[in-house]
Order: sequence, then structure tokens, then C-alpha cells
Amino acid sequence: MPEFLQPTSRKQAMEFLREKQDVRFLAGGTDLIIMLRARAVDCQYLMDVKRIPELNAFEYTPEGLTIGAAVTCNQILHADFLREEHKLLQESAITLANDLLRNRATLVGNICNASPGGDMLPACLVLGARLHTCSPAGERMIPISEFFTGVKKHVLAADEMVVKITLPNKPGRGVYLKKRRIRGHDLAQVGLAGFYGEDGGLSFGIAAVGPTPVLVEGLGSFTREQLPAAKEEIIAKVMAQAKPISDVRSSKEYRLAMLRYFTGLAVDAFAAGEKVEVRA
Repeated sequence: MPEFLQPTSRKQAMEFLREKQDVRFLAGGTDLIIMLRARAVDCQYLMDVKRIPELNAFEYTPEGLTIGAAVTCNQILHADFLREEHKLLQESAITLANDLLRNRATLVGNICNASPGGDMLPACLVLGARLHTCSPAGERMIPISEFFTGVKKHVLAADEMVVKITLPNKPGRGVYLKKRRIRGHDLAQVGLAGFYGEDGGLSFGIAAVGPTPVLVEGLGSFTREQLPAAKEEIIAKVMAQAKPISDVRSSKEYRLAMLRYFTGLAVDAFAAGEKVEVRA
């Protein structure tokens, strides 16, 4: 079994990382503990980061919305202070697993797990999330659009810890749509987040239709009245970014069909100024 480390400050965490090799970070542990028990991963040390105060930050700062690495998905889901644009995180969180797991699972953990179908990832992409990390070598900021490199793979070094993510203030509104086989603890067959800014800018984040979640941007700016005429062009640009496979959850043809449907549904909702209910 790994040796347990429990730093109470970022400084102490960095001291551990300088002294020790083969460390895994633990916050919620909803995926990591399962993999350790199944011996799918192994490590010499398990570092519990929940007692580091700044990793529990959840507030607005001049940078935008700050969410520490130890903040759980249920904390986000039940927050009553989120601005309109950031409520997209809540639309995503409610679809993640179940209430019991959301009490443990963290947003940063969902990101670092780097699952192609991660529920919170499309929303983070369209909201322009940035990951702030530290390691014995120093600190850096990583745009989430540059974070994922493959299935369950990312750009973090082995001794690099995510401290927080920040989401800039970005007036507008979003929608998250997810197709899954059953309600409850099931991964997405298709996940799509759309964001329509007050400046008319439109972007989509898509998941479970390729080896990594993908940000589809550069779609142009539209007034609500222009969106219906641009709908098919927008759908085509989103579809061009999808590279799905067939697996036990879905065929690639079904994934493509649902992605087309969800994209059209989101464009119609933005054009009408209406809210779209999350689809199971």
C-alpha cells in the first residue's frame, strides 16, 4: 500500500515532492481509489491535498471565478452566488454520477482524469478555464484547451500539482446536453456544451466523440436573428471536429447523429432565447 502524505500548506506539499518520487495526488479519489484497488495504477506515496487552504478556495476574484482543486462537484452544484455564465457548470454537475459521488468528486479531479467523456469538461472548455499549477520547478498556467493530449492523458508532469482553476468573467449564457444509456452513474455517450456570449460569439465543447474533449471555436459572431440561417454551417463545423469510435456504450454512427441533434438544439435555443433542459 502507498505511504500516506497529508500536507497542510502548498510549501509543505512542494517539500514532499522534492524529497519523494512516485507521488499521486488525492482529493476526491472517486477514480484513483478504484484504480489502486484494481492495481490498474500504482504509486509509492499518496498525497491528500484537502487540508491545503488555498485548494479549498471557491470565490470570485479579479481573475474571475476561482475553484480550488479540493472543491467538490456538489459544492459547485449548490453554490448560490454563481453568475449567469458560470451556471453552466451546475448544468454539467447535476449530470455527473450521483449525489453520493458528487460529495467526493472534484472538478479538478474530473479534469485531470482526462476522460474523453468527462461530464464537466465541455463546460470548462467553452468557459475558457485555466489551470494553475505548481511543482518544485515552479508555477505555470495552462489553458484547458491545451491540457488534453489523449485518452486519460494530459500535459502535467509527474510532480506537478493543480492548485486551482480560474474561469474569466464572460457574460453570456450556456447549455449542457448529455446522452447516456441510463440515469445515474453512467458516462456520456455524447456530451455537448454550448456558449453564446453577449457579444454574439458562439463556441461549443464536445465530449465522448473523440480521444479528447474538444473546443470548437472560431464559429463567428451572430445576432439571435442570424442564428437560424447559420445553423447548418455551425453544425457542419462542429461535426468536423468529431472523431468517435464504436464501443460498449454506443456506435460511432449514433454518436454522430446525437451530436448533430444536440448542436442544432443548442443553436435553436440560443436563437429563441430559451433554456434547454438537460436531456438524458
